[in-house]
Amino acid sequence: MREKILSAFGEATDVVISHFHGDHMPMRAEDPYQLPMEALPSLDGIHFWCKGPTKISALSSKRRRELSDFLGFPLPASEGKKSGSMEFSPPAPHGAREKGFGTVMMTRICEGDEVFVHSSDIQLLHREAVLKVLAWEPTIVFASGPPIYLSHRVPEAGKEASENALLLAKHVDTLILDHHLLRSFEGYSWLKELDGKVENQVLCAAEFMGKAPELLEAQRKALYEKKPVLSGWHEAYACGKAGFEEYL
Repeated sequence: MREKILSAFGEATDVVISHFHGDHMPMRAEDPYQLPMEALPSLDGIHFWCKGPTKISALSSKRRRELSDFLGFPLPASEGKKSGSMEFSPPAPHGAREKGFGTVMMTRICEGDEVFVHSSDIQLLHREAVLKVLAWEPTIVFASGPPIYLSHRVPEAGKEASENALLLAKHVDTLILDHHLLRSFEGYSWLKELDGKVENQVLCAAEFMGKAPELLEAQRKALYEKKPVLSGWHEAYACGKAGFEEYL
């Protein structure tokens, strides 16, 4: 997957960074489990659109500065801006408001009669973010679903997320929910239940691409038991001395 992402830069004209969490941006190479900045190809001619420096954590601010230093130019604060077929939202909560996870930037892209909205990590936990998506009148939305596996710690992942998801699903032709939602089998069942309540299409990213969902994260414990990792493997991988070949 990392190789596919890197190869996509060769055809890219624009890059959007919704926020500065490690699974959503290139990182310094000292974190071996993320996409390393140092592996990026030439980015000449590519236009960047980025979450601004406000309403983010100190760690996110640090990562934003590191990426800017690596690229050699100041990262723009694109929130609330519009350019051609692209438009960006004001800061939206990363999940439930005031939980300490900062904010993200949502993206609207219009092409002909299609309006695509990417609402990364909103988790459908905040009604105002969902209403902003609907105000953009999208035909297709790709969003992070709620963290069902954390319902004991995030009560909003229950009733509030269900109500927000139903509101969104009723008004969008195609709703793709993934990421936090599919970290558990319960999340996939939640997705299928939502799909059964509306006439519009509700599915996960794998299904949208015509693939069968594998839910590897939901199977983490079982997979580690089925294919135990040798003692010291993680440390060896971090040093570039081990790979995945023996587990494929």
